[in-house]
Amino acid sequence: MNTARFQGIRFRLGVAMALALLPIFILILIQTQADFSQQAEDRKVDLQLAAERSAGSAKARLDGAQVLLRALSPDALGPYCAPRLTALVDRLEGYEGLYRLSPTGEAVCASGRPDGVRAGLAPAAGADWFQRLRRGEDLVVVRAPANAGYPAALIVAVRSERPMGRFDGAMAAVIPLSALQPDIEDPALPSASEAALTDGAGRILVASDPAAFRLADGGDVSGWVARARDEGTAVFAAKDSRNQRRDYAGAVLAGGDLYALLSAPAPGLLSWARLNPIGSLLLPLGAWLTAFAAVMLLSERIFIRWLDYLERIAALYAKGRFSVRPLQAMNAPAEIRTMARTLDEMAEAITVRDRELMNSIAEKDALMREIHHRVKNNLQIISSLLSMQQRALTDAPAKAALGDTRQRISALALIYRTLYQSDDIRHADARDFLTELVGQLVASEAGRGPVVVSSVEADSLLVDPDKLAPLALWLVEAVTNAQKHAFAGRGGVLKVRFRVLGDTSTLEVEDDGPGASAGAEVGVGRTLMGAFAKQLRGEAEFIESPGGGAIARMTFATPEALSPTDPADKSGGQDGTGTVRSR
Repeated sequence: MNTARFQGIRFRLGVAMALALLPIFILILIQTQADFSQQAEDRKVDLQLAAERSAGSAKARLDGAQVLLRALSPDALGPYCAPRLTALVDRLEGYEGLYRLSPTGEAVCASGRPDGVRAGLAPAAGADWFQRLRRGEDLVVVRAPANAGYPAALIVAVRSERPMGRFDGAMAAVIPLSALQPDIEDPALPSASEAALTDGAGRILVASDPAAFRLADGGDVSGWVARARDEGTAVFAAKDSRNQRRDYAGAVLAGGDLYALLSAPAPGLLSWARLNPIGSLLLPLGAWLTAFAAVMLLSERIFIRWLDYLERIAALYAKGRFSVRPLQAMNAPAEIRTMARTLDEMAEAITVRDRELMNSIAEKDALMREIHHRVKNNLQIISSLLSMQQRALTDAPAKAALGDTRQRISALALIYRTLYQSDDIRHADARDFLTELVGQLVASEAGRGPVVVSSVEADSLLVDPDKLAPLALWLVEAVTNAQKHAFAGRGGVLKVRFRVLGDTSTLEVEDDGPGASAGAEVGVGRTLMGAFAKQLRGEAEFIESPGGGAIARMTFATPEALSPTDPADKSGGQDGTGTVRSR
């Protein structure tokens, strides 16, 4: 156990000494972390710039479509409108169709089919994008409805007006989303980058890898759109549906209707180690481990073995063996010698103090025993005087009153005799005391009448004198009452029981006499018994015995902070109960 403890001390000493190099190691790690943070920031900037370039490229195409539509709008009502629009769609790359719509949303002219336009685009009177143009917007970019017959595509529409500014329908173009999607082959992008286009609500229109734009919590990436709408671009980080942490950068393409979104894997927490593994980590770590090993080897020889020796000396002192002194430590280093002298002085001081305390306690104990002895003698003298006075009286009630008083004083004298004869003068064992008191009470009347057989069944309980006095006086009154009323002229059996029942205790006195007579409860003895019970925070009661006779019972609170000397008595069972019979 000691070896393991001091090995731990040596380890802590090694760590403490090696901490001298720790600031340098920490500075290098901080610099490495700064490089890592700069690298991560550069990746985000590259991603943001790529998103802006992609947005610029797609915006240029949308701006070109807007210019084309405005140029075609005045001439789109002639007899050769449909052939002209069809020829333009065939020659221009990235267009699915061109359309001229009337103020009511009907298709006036369309490319591809001379008799109209594909289903879903017209009539457009009820479409939201057409209503936005009617309300005054110059340009609308929305995704083509799923029932329009086109694959993933956008509708780009511009407002047409008459000379007085009156709404005159719209000119619309259908552009496939694939023509606008950002190029993920851009060499400036981080590896494993993905691209997507979103609408104004942040919903993915088209993506190179849709899983990269679905978040781990089941949500989508729509939260960034408001910031991109306000600032032009937005950069954020999140975990995708594969639980991979990724960086995202988005930029607005056309007003608030279309956005470009790029995503790349975020750098891992350990990627900083790839920046400069030897200079950043291995050399500082090697220097730290070397210093640690050197301290571990030297500390054993210089300090640990002496600390182990002093620990053994301290363990002996903890057992009270202060005669052992750390003489071998005089050959140890100066610091250890100082600790050894301190231990030596402490042992000497404790030895002197213990000797003085023991002498003081012995003197105090002797004085207390002498006081108890003298109090007992004085009470016995008073009892003897009362006995002499009792014999001189001729009045029977007066003699009985003096006899009762003498028994009470004898009970108090017994308390002090029990205290000064016990090992601990502060407490007395209730079992021994009650047994002796009952024997004394029965013996005092043994020569004056028929034989009374007594038995005591008592649990062991340490009680201080303040609690023992009312307990003894109550028992005196109960036994005296039985001697007067139950055993007068006939003798009998007297049973005394004392039980400790946890928080409460009971003391019973049972006789086999004729039972309580009418009006007995108003006597002085029973009044005193009730008063003694109240002193113990209890109550007294008198009941008939099942086998005939009477039982006087006192139930009171078990004295605090004291416990039975016999642990088995705590349950109030029969184990540990002493039984004494006398005649």
